[in-house]
Amino acid sequence: MKLFITGIGTDVGKTVASAIVTEALEADYWKPIQAGDLDHSDSHKVRALVANAKSVFHPNAYALNTPASPHLAAAKDGVRIDINKIVETKVENHLVIEGAGGILVPLNETECVVDLIQKDHKVIVVSRHYLGSINHTLLTLEALQNRKIKVAGIIFSGDENKATEEIILNKTGVKFIGRIDNEPYFDANVIAYYADKFRENLLKL
Repeated sequence: MKLFITGIGTDVGKTVASAIVTEALEADYWKPIQAGDLDHSDSHKVRALVANAKSVFHPNAYALNTPASPHLAAAKDGVRIDINKIVETKVENHLVIEGAGGILVPLNETECVVDLIQKDHKVIVVSRHYLGSINHTLLTLEALQNRKIKVAGIIFSGDENKATEEIILNKTGVKFIGRIDNEPYFDANVIAYYADKFRENLLKL
């Protein structure tokens, strides 16, 4: 199973969700494009949060120096992101693929993160609770639907908000995988706790 994890925006909890899914499935992890914070990248963070010995962490196809939209970060590094050069590693294991920002974050002048999603990827959307998140979530789901990309499930991030969660799930019919509460910190033990909670729903995707 190949799971592409995207979010409704930046800083919504994609990396924590990716760590949970990676731990739950003892999957391999790959972030094709990293922009900025190369010494403490999302790959580093997920590796530090995952406790199992089976997961393999694959190198970024593009490791860019500037914390910005990938198209701008690439331009500052004097390169252009070519999605034909982003070649998925063949693995026997489950594979978790973490996107960059939301699905319409530009990679170059014509292509966006959504163009990295392949037909054999199962898409998980991470939605964080904040004022306006219903709109951002529904827009993300509709944009994926318009591109004939099926969403396998949704993970909510933030303390329970029944009104928000119910309207999104009822309007879209998307499968609920689980919720990540506002924890004081995330370490390997907290990730393992959520991995145990989410595992059954993930295996049904």
